[in-house]
Amino acid sequence: MPATLQQYFEANPMGTVVGFLLVLLAYLAISLPLVCGVLYGFYVLLTLPMRRNERARMFIDLLELGLKGGRTPEAAATEVAATGDASLGTRVRLLPVYLKSGMRLSEALALVPRLLPPQVRAILKAGERIGDVAKVLPACRQLLRDSVSQVRGAINYIVLLAFCITPFTLLLPLVFSVKVLPQYQQIFRDMAGGELPVFSRMVFSQGSWFFVLQAAFLAFLWLLLIAYVGGPRLRGWLESLVPGLPAWLFFHLPWRRKRLQRDFSTMLAVLLDSEVPETEAVALAAESTANTAMIKRAARVQAQLQNGVKLTEAMRVMDDAGELQWRLANALHQRGGFLRALTGWHEALDAKAFQLEQTAAQVATTSLVLLNGLIVACIVIGVFLLLINLIYEASLW
Repeated sequence: MPATLQQYFEANPMGTVVGFLLVLLAYLAISLPLVCGVLYGFYVLLTLPMRRNERARMFIDLLELGLKGGRTPEAAATEVAATGDASLGTRVRLLPVYLKSGMRLSEALALVPRLLPPQVRAILKAGERIGDVAKVLPACRQLLRDSVSQVRGAINYIVLLAFCITPFTLLLPLVFSVKVLPQYQQIFRDMAGGELPVFSRMVFSQGSWFFVLQAAFLAFLWLLLIAYVGGPRLRGWLESLVPGLPAWLFFHLPWRRKRLQRDFSTMLAVLLDSEVPETEAVALAAESTANTAMIKRAARVQAQLQNGVKLTEAMRVMDDAGELQWRLANALHQRGGFLRALTGWHEALDAKAFQLEQTAAQVATTSLVLLNGLIVACIVIGVFLLLINLIYEASLW
């Protein structure tokens, strides 16, 4: 510090305090907007599934109001777009353009793919087939509730750990290997002409299996997070690159499979109660899931139905456990229709899917915490081995 400034601060201690406070305020003024921006961006990405479904739920609610007023689905959708509600997004304004050209609602929605999830569009298309879109709206709402479980699992467990903990376990060994390790190695060579401990070299070496394992695990976790944020758009791109892969993954995730069974069974019950032919009802119910694995299985059911096999027996293809087959057979002997007879099972499937998803999140979180603990323990052991060997070599000198 220049002598004149040092003399000034010694003569004016209050000036030193004021200067420190001004510097602190300047740092806060610069860093606070940045921190708030990062936190807001994190919030936006984290809640994307729920906000997508909330937009779809708003559209469904307004559509139902129009249908109750005696309007056609196309007229009701046009009025929904005319509201100009910002919560519906900007894509809803394209609907009237297509509807005025004579398209049906399902055809117009297919040209605005980001407005509603693929499953909701397929369900509305099935509603058009039976001539009563209002009947399938409860199935749409049931499907849109799934985002709550997804966001809850992401907030409580995986996303926070992935963003806040895991990157540091990869960066810390990297910093050690670039900045600290060469200096220790030089000290060891100068003192005893020896090498670093084997375990320390394994932990901090950039080419070791330990570092590769960390990088691979982090990359896999971030890919899952990108898939979570990407949503239907990313699944569409992946489907175009590797046809059938997203559907196969969803079909083999236990909680996704339960929800696919629920959606298929719900739509099948609605269609059968509306006296749609069994073969067509199975096809439309499978299309309402927007999953190619379910659609392929439904095609096998259709083939059996065309060969004269009963619906309850053909349903064995859709459910390996055979529960859907048993439920349908039981519903045939009850009054009130298929949907009323299967409602309890649909609720049980929904609850089981929620339980499985939260359990998977808990298991993933526990595994992540244990893995991070193992990595931190290896880093600490590697550092202490360096210090212990350094002290030992120094004592020999």
